[in-house]
Amino acid sequence: MLAVIELGWNQFIVKVWDIIEVKRQKDEEVGKNMIVEAMLISDEEGKDIKVGTPTIAWSKVEFKILEEFKWEKIRVFKMKSKKRYARTSWFRPILTKLEVLSIA
Repeated sequence: MLAVIELGWNQFIVKVWDIIEVKRQKDEEVGKNMIVEAMLISDEEGKDIKVGTPTIAWSKVEFKILEEFKWEKIRVFKMKSKKRYARTSWFRPILTKLEVLSIA
């Protein structure tokens, strides 16, 4: 089974036992399970496809939260031309690592 889900305003194609990295899930704790509704569900060959508007009401994609971690530094540069204005700042986004347990 394949599923398309939306987490943190990003869409992911997942199947069972995949591990994905998404934007930080603030409401969830490490080690707990999380359930999300799917936007699209299909079998491996793509013959049986179910599409939701925007999600499929009865669908469940279950995740286990493995860890939260900081990603590498990202440089943010702002500049206004002909004004001698330039600023550089850095930040490290916090990501959540999820493992897909089941798709139903």
